[in-house]
Amino acid sequence: MSMFCFQCQEAAKGTGCNIAGVCGKQEDTANLQDLLVFTLKGLSVVAEEAKKQNKLDDSIGLFVCQALFATITNANFDNARFVELIKETISRRDGLQLSIGFNSDEDAVNWSGPESEYAAKAATVGVLSQANEDVRSLRELLIYGLKGLAAYTDHAAVLGYHKSEVYQFMTAALASTTQDLSVDEMVGLVLKCGETAVTAMALLDEAHTTTYGNPEITTVNLGVRNNPGILISGHDLKDMEELLKQTEGTGVDVYTHSEMLPANYYPAFKKYAHFVGNYGNAWWKQDKEFTSFNGPILMTTNCITPLQDAYKDRIYTTGMAGWPGAAHIADRTEGGSKDFSTIIEKAKTCASPVEIETGEIVGGFAHAQVMALADKVVAAVKSGAIKRFVVMAGCDGRQNSRSYYTEVAEELPQDTVILTAGCAKFRYNKLKLGDIDGIPRVLDAGQCNDSYSLAYIALQLKEVFGLDDINDLPISYDIAWYEQKAVIVLLALLFLGVKHIRLGPTLPAFLSANVAKVLVENFDIKPIGDVQSDVAAIMAGN
Repeated sequence: MSMFCFQCQEAAKGTGCNIAGVCGKQEDTANLQDLLVFTLKGLSVVAEEAKKQNKLDDSIGLFVCQALFATITNANFDNARFVELIKETISRRDGLQLSIGFNSDEDAVNWSGPESEYAAKAATVGVLSQANEDVRSLRELLIYGLKGLAAYTDHAAVLGYHKSEVYQFMTAALASTTQDLSVDEMVGLVLKCGETAVTAMALLDEAHTTTYGNPEITTVNLGVRNNPGILISGHDLKDMEELLKQTEGTGVDVYTHSEMLPANYYPAFKKYAHFVGNYGNAWWKQDKEFTSFNGPILMTTNCITPLQDAYKDRIYTTGMAGWPGAAHIADRTEGGSKDFSTIIEKAKTCASPVEIETGEIVGGFAHAQVMALADKVVAAVKSGAIKRFVVMAGCDGRQNSRSYYTEVAEELPQDTVILTAGCAKFRYNKLKLGDIDGIPRVLDAGQCNDSYSLAYIALQLKEVFGLDDINDLPISYDIAWYEQKAVIVLLALLFLGVKHIRLGPTLPAFLSANVAKVLVENFDIKPIGDVQSDVAAIMAGN
């Protein structure tokens, strides 16, 4: 077996990719990612010792977040970038180790082979290096949760928002995966990861809303104009802000794609007349949609798929995203901005986008907007006009089985409201599902980065209705997952005590039978079933 990866929902045969990743990741890239995680564990072991000596600052935790972010599914495929991250990890580890006078015989703390030895070392430290299936499962569940946590934390840091407790948990949790812990201790760390996720997601929510305002109910244009355009995809709102500023007055329009759709909901971005609207759908359709867009594409984070010849000369990556050979926009200097002039000049040479749809969609139902409607929502529930809320958040993906979520949305009775965040919404956000007393039946809270809104809404409604248990609310959870940010959202929900979650289209391959049993017995997590049966169970509160 030349590689092994089972961190995403599309793991080959439901067990793991062992030739090449379904995502397009090749053996050498997978090995470098494994080696990076291994060296980050070593850095974290040293960081834990530095913490005991009160000699650890937030810079180590932030670096760990950024490096883990690069290993998220469909984020970075550029081997050169991973080599540099590995070298920087080792350099930071050795420097910190020297400064605190720490000695250890632990392999992860001491290994620093030349680049020629990276592949050989990676083969001995990858996922399958842990032979015990249940230990491996719990460790990987924690690591994948940390990868999702890293993404949310880095997004907040880009906007200048930090919490030391999150950074300290990152290193403590990574270091724990080098230790022989009991099952109870490992499960406790997984739930602590969920608790830390709530903190990090609240911090990111604060960063977004303080910087750009609370999302507002917004009608988003789906058509195009005749000007050349730039398509921005990924998740980073700071990149969005700087791109809009730099394109103003240039004759170049800006469109969002996939998870950048919710940028349309923020007041700060609405003042730009050249911000046209959204183009396209979920991330996995980018091969066709990037081709028809004609202009340059800025990929700010995950999710990037293998580049096609039709647009590989006009796609640009930035942040922790990367693809070998694609132009990369350097990070901003402290107090400065990224330089998007190259993209803007490229746009001016391109034809305007090909229109692939027309019309409008409505979004912007983050927690502030929903709670502003609280009286109306509560009245609708008490009158029976709304019988149930269904949280259908998470990720979209390529598998045909994901049509389940479209069919569930269509099958749900007219007295139900769908709460959503993440790209899962593209399975149903353009359906004509109507409204209930003026409340749309699909309430889009935003990106997967905005999943905090869904938890906040549930907790606030629990208080409004005077309930003791969040599970007594008329809310069901039918979650679609794909990558590691969805994993951390799941862990956050488990920490908050949410039970009876349906998870699909398949349960994670990294859950061993015994670990899956623990989750089922303690939280009643269940796989999705057939549409009619699941809808009936949802409406019955099961």
